[in-house]
Amino acid sequence: MGLRQRVSAGSTLDKSKGYIVETTIKVMLVDDHEIVRQGLSAVLGDVDNFSIVGQAGNQREAVDIALKCEPDIILMDVRLPDGSGIEACREILEKMPDVRVIMLTSYPDDEAVFASIMAGASGYLLKEVSAAGIVNGIRVVAGGGSLLDPGITGKVLQKLRHRPTEAENKFANLTDKERQILDLIAEGKTNKEIASEVFLSDKTVKNYVSKILSKLQLGRRSAAAAFITGIHADAQKNKDMHRFFKDDDDG
Repeated sequence: MGLRQRVSAGSTLDKSKGYIVETTIKVMLVDDHEIVRQGLSAVLGDVDNFSIVGQAGNQREAVDIALKCEPDIILMDVRLPDGSGIEACREILEKMPDVRVIMLTSYPDDEAVFASIMAGASGYLLKEVSAAGIVNGIRVVAGGGSLLDPGITGKVLQKLRHRPTEAENKFANLTDKERQILDLIAEGKTNKEIASEVFLSDKTVKNYVSKILSKLQLGRRSAAAAFITGIHADAQKNKDMHRFFKDDDDG
């Protein structure tokens, strides 16, 4: 049962403190240094309503163990020997969207923090943070909050606005008519149906489709349909991310 479900079953939310109380928070630790995990486990294991349910030392272990122990919160090192905590975060959240991940980093690397947030992390903590800071951070995130420095938040939003993806760059090269036809392709319409809707001949539509596939470097209509669906999904994700940061700042 996830943290959110247990809360609705009778746990309480202390609004003055901004985090859940009287609820067991299941914590998982991911760091490639065993001594770091042991230290965190010793500190957090003594905290009331905290339970250390799993530990991992690399990306693969992190994903596998998270699926088994179903934590509420994962403290995740950004750098892992067989990959990165960021990729582990992304993979875990794809399979377990209710889990909340806090990234641990030795220094506030803007690129790493940006990538972490885009992967779905709820924030980050510097490894030099005090024990009380870690405890408070876990409680804040468990209660639905985030751990984002206002300066970092601004930089993330700036990157979201000015860092188009490769797919977005390809999409930008399409004309308005090509975009219109691409949307109709995604709806599963045939060339004949598209021609009727945009008032063009079948042959002209066929030429448009060929140009679209060429510009997007795709080989089939189905791939083009998947492409535009992904573009729309990313646009919605960015809107949701902007709203998340705005709500967090307002809160």
